[in-house]
Amino acid sequence: MPNLQIGSLEMQLNRKPIKNLHISVLPPDGRIRVSAPEKMTDTAIRMAVISRIPWIKKQQQSFAAQPRQSQREMCTGESHYLWGQRYRLQVFERVGRHQLVRRGNNKLQLYVNPNTSRDNKARVLDDFYRREIKLKIADLVAHWQLVLGVEVTAWNVRKMKTKWGSCNPNSRRILLNLELVKKPPECLEYIVVHELAHLLERHHNARFRKYMDSYLHDWQERKALLNSGPLAYEEWSY
Repeated sequence: MPNLQIGSLEMQLNRKPIKNLHISVLPPDGRIRVSAPEKMTDTAIRMAVISRIPWIKKQQQSFAAQPRQSQREMCTGESHYLWGQRYRLQVFERVGRHQLVRRGNNKLQLYVNPNTSRDNKARVLDDFYRREIKLKIADLVAHWQLVLGVEVTAWNVRKMKTKWGSCNPNSRRILLNLELVKKPPECLEYIVVHELAHLLERHHNARFRKYMDSYLHDWQERKALLNSGPLAYEEWSY
């Protein structure tokens, strides 16, 4: 991918068959991606990016200020998050089916076979997270479809590298990031409403913000809460 350099900022430039230029500042380290229309001149791209430099630097500063978890080793005593709460992991070896159980409001107990690898332990945790988040999403989607007067054809959960959720208004499908299971429940609700609102307005314009203000009056506070929590340890790529 070609790079674009403006002052001290280096960014990845992608030319695509799109109408408008888009700038993304990506976690965890604030890398910059510019998607530009194929026929847009280099000068026009540079001018558009320069006009957004204050916003870009603000986003980068936000990522830099966020706490980060160290790499998860899946061992006893390690901290993991569920619905905004910190849990201590306890690992028990036994012969039988792998299982993860929540005990009270501060322990996650992981039962695995002896010599189970870190990656396989992590898969057990991810399976637990996936079950947890799907139960909440099912209820939220059912409720907010009625409130907004929209209907999705399908929704799914995926580990996503650069966004909390996405919506395809044409197919009426939404995707939600598995990492949301680690955030407070009101953050998940905000993303569900956000993506469903794209079925009413696909762009992040004044009309979209009006829908958000009408249906979820504290959405901006929820957005700030979502973006203030610890980032996962993964080196997110794009």
